[in-house]
Amino acid sequence: MAVIARVTVDAAVRKELDYIIPPEWLDKIQVGSRVKVPLGSREALGVVTALLDESPHPNLKPIIKVVPGQAPLTPSVLNLARWISGYYCCPLEIVLKTVLPEAVRQEEEGWKERLVVRPVAQVGEPLKLTPRQESILKLFDGKAEIPLQQLVREARTTAASLRRMEELHLVTITAGVVERDPYAHETIVPTQSLGLNPAQDNALARIREALDAGEPKAFLLHGVTGSGKTEVYLQAIAHALQQGKGAIVLVPEISLTPQTVERFKARFSSGSTATLVAVLHSHLSAGERHDEWKKIRQGRARIVIGARSAVFAPVESLGLVVVDEEHEYSYKQEESPRYHARDVAVYRAKLENAVTVLGSATPSLESYYNAQIKKYSLLEMPSRADHAKMPIIRVVDMREEARKAKGPPVFSLKLREGITARLEKGEQTMLFLNRRGYASSMQCPKCGYVAGCPNCSISLTYHRKEQRLRCHICGHAEKAPTECPEAACKNPAIRFSGLGTERIEETLQKLFPKARVARMDSDTLKRKEDYRRVLGDFKTGKIDILVGTQMIAKGLHFPNVTLVGIIHADLSLHMPDFRASERTFQLLTQVAGRAGRGDVEGEVVVQAFTPFAPAIQYARRNDYAGFYDAELEFRMQLMYPPLARAAIITLKSCHEEKVRFSADYVKVELEKGLKSIVDLVIAGPSPAPLIKAETFFRYQIMLRTRNMSALAKMLYPLIGAIKLPEDVSMVIDVDPVNLH
Repeated sequence: MAVIARVTVDAAVRKELDYIIPPEWLDKIQVGSRVKVPLGSREALGVVTALLDESPHPNLKPIIKVVPGQAPLTPSVLNLARWISGYYCCPLEIVLKTVLPEAVRQEEEGWKERLVVRPVAQVGEPLKLTPRQESILKLFDGKAEIPLQQLVREARTTAASLRRMEELHLVTITAGVVERDPYAHETIVPTQSLGLNPAQDNALARIREALDAGEPKAFLLHGVTGSGKTEVYLQAIAHALQQGKGAIVLVPEISLTPQTVERFKARFSSGSTATLVAVLHSHLSAGERHDEWKKIRQGRARIVIGARSAVFAPVESLGLVVVDEEHEYSYKQEESPRYHARDVAVYRAKLENAVTVLGSATPSLESYYNAQIKKYSLLEMPSRADHAKMPIIRVVDMREEARKAKGPPVFSLKLREGITARLEKGEQTMLFLNRRGYASSMQCPKCGYVAGCPNCSISLTYHRKEQRLRCHICGHAEKAPTECPEAACKNPAIRFSGLGTERIEETLQKLFPKARVARMDSDTLKRKEDYRRVLGDFKTGKIDILVGTQMIAKGLHFPNVTLVGIIHADLSLHMPDFRASERTFQLLTQVAGRAGRGDVEGEVVVQAFTPFAPAIQYARRNDYAGFYDAELEFRMQLMYPPLARAAIITLKSCHEEKVRFSADYVKVELEKGLKSIVDLVIAGPSPAPLIKAETFFRYQIMLRTRNMSALAKMLYPLIGAIKLPEDVSMVIDVDPVNLH
């Protein structure tokens, strides 16, 4: 029996440490257990990452304590964490902190205890009950227990009355664990499997075949918006459950979770064969996250739905991993460990002999390329389910509209007429602009002054309701000036320019005073229940026009939406990023896909100042293959992803000269240390597109190669050995999705 435990502690020591297992803990410790260990002059919690018969280190200290309960980390998820640490160049302890939520990393169990009431089965001569007692006992119909406070509220009784029932042996009142269910108050109407069209049927048959074979296989499900991808996921999961396997479903945005959860709970969490569906995302409270996670670890929940970090859910016998809207950039974590949940999902499925389904109407170029080279199997669903038509897309040249109106209007004539027609017919409209606030900047037309952030190289956004200027990078805020702040100018005619969702909302209220308008962006959705409330109101027809940023762009299904307006379609087209065109094409196609999902044909009005840009024209024709071919040709010339993989090294400091000098030094060290990688291209150093952010000046070096695994293996130790000035920091981002 192993007597040494190798432990990764929750502290930044950047290595695994060995400890002796005391005899009393020998049969309680396994790989994945949480333990308390001595660390210098203090104690620390950590995870057992290996069991050994001997250690190369002398004078080992003993483990202090094993955290009670089931080992939270499964061996397969530990293997996944090791891969993430190596590939994404990140210490294992930081990966494990991401893999295990803080709520389950504590020394004590985090269950919530309260008094619960349980009915007592009556034997012998039945007691004569009062009508009040009978009505209370009826509330237990099909329930083993009810929390005391909840029963007092529902029965409109008192705790004293229930204590009297306990004395009569009608009920027992004891301390018990009460699970916190974030969806406890939702009414879920059960649903049955829907009939499939031939394309759906073919996709499902291929996925079932792979599940039956029990071999890891990755599918790219390319289905147009409204083609019924979710129904394929649901029936594929049902097949996995029949085989005794579990499933993980990833969605890109928290705002998509309510609708997705509702559909999955309706299918799998009702009836006699209910399979508990667990939900994991960042808007859960710590207690809810703890309880949902424990349901999964104990095997009571067999389906997990959640955002990025749900890919680490401790599902045993994993059979299927679904990544919905796989192209979404929110699957990439922007702080360490900078993992991409889509790629982690594919790797985890490979480790556990599970099937992966990546679904999208606008696949990332990386995934579509992998399908072309047969790394993934391509499944096509080219038409909408139930024979619904794709929406008509009209592109409006806003240069012409501005010429007619003697200045750029918020809405084109075509869009105003479209909104008016929908309001008259009782149909709904969605308006999309990927910029919150009232205006994108405040500037003086006389001297040219622009209100800029003191911490970042970016202009401040004007928020009219609160009369403040805000930086959307660092959060800096200041009062909006009433005159130009330049001492030599003081022009009182300082004005805002550009558009934001707040201004769209205000303009709608002026143009359509009787319309019920709501806005969805991070300024209006402050509490976790706000997403569900606004979407619920829109679904039930309490809102006529919904204005929003990209959180309304995908995954939402509202059959009464017949018009979608895209206000500034080319906003993301001019970013200094090789993915700008891909991002624009995806956003336009996804937003357009919200229209015409019911019986009435949808219409999309795209407002753009560069209407003939290829991304806009390919999106107008819904021509993904054409866009892919054109974009791949451009990427090929520069060896950009997907033809190669990239890593960006960002150095930052409060002193620009120091960070520039350090970046030059790092490049020299990289060229010396990585010369054995034959196809490596090292570009830079150069100032980051956003050179200053949160008071730090930033310089970047980009590395490109076809073999990122080999590069990462050499890069991580090499970077760790480079000595930089104290006030210069450096981060590595492997497979970056943003170059800001």
